[in-house]
Amino acid sequence: MLFQNIVNARDLGGIRIGDRTVREGLLLRTAHLHDASDEDIMKLSRDYNLKRVFDFRSYPEASMQPDRPVPGAEYLLLPTLDTAAEHQSGEAIPETMWLDLPKHIVNLSFMKLFKEKAKALYPSLILSEFSQLQYATFMNLILETEEGAVLWHCSQGKDRTGIGAALILGALGADRETIVKDFDRSNDNYRPLVERLCADVDAAGGGEEEKEVVRAFMGVSVKNFCHGLDLIDANWGSIPGYLEEQMGIDQSDLHKLRARYLVSD
Repeated sequence: MLFQNIVNARDLGGIRIGDRTVREGLLLRTAHLHDASDEDIMKLSRDYNLKRVFDFRSYPEASMQPDRPVPGAEYLLLPTLDTAAEHQSGEAIPETMWLDLPKHIVNLSFMKLFKEKAKALYPSLILSEFSQLQYATFMNLILETEEGAVLWHCSQGKDRTGIGAALILGALGADRETIVKDFDRSNDNYRPLVERLCADVDAAGGGEEEKEVVRAFMGVSVKNFCHGLDLIDANWGSIPGYLEEQMGIDQSDLHKLRARYLVSD
């Protein structure tokens, strides 16, 4: 366990990419920092020399559960979901419901709209120009962070955060298996909650389709995530191709990131 009160936290350090390994203590992905303990904050500042915190939550999410500040670290709110477009379409879920999703997810899992949202989340993050702009800012600011660690998160540290991790790992040259393995680790952290809620779905008369919604929103759907990766490959050839065409991260930038974050055996 990396921290006392920061859940779903992990360091990308130690991940093997070809004949090299990601440096430890520099690339951190977590859930929000609202409940971080004093010791957690001190650890981020002192032990990790944290320089930037990237928050992928919406403005209402971040205001309802604001991150605790980390001394020495710049905080940047980069909401990756285009909630304005959802409100215009009439398909937005109230923020208060998102903040207490375990309470509502069993009932929501029976809704056609929510079943569609579960399948569309990763494609929307990948294909939306709004989302691409936020992730482009994220990647370019990481390039500017020449010393110390960076941390990125959303609410549970799994979906929006998982896309951010996939972009970084792809930039570092990781293959799909490595990227999916890191993504799937969120299921280990949230498995007890997901299993309990799936049992509630059974009790409510639901089936596999409804339980897949629970797995997608309370854990992560590897199937849906791989579909998102397929979209990147189909449209841009690879994550590096996606980063270059949509976010301006070129080969010289990739070389810089690999020199900074990878170490030879």
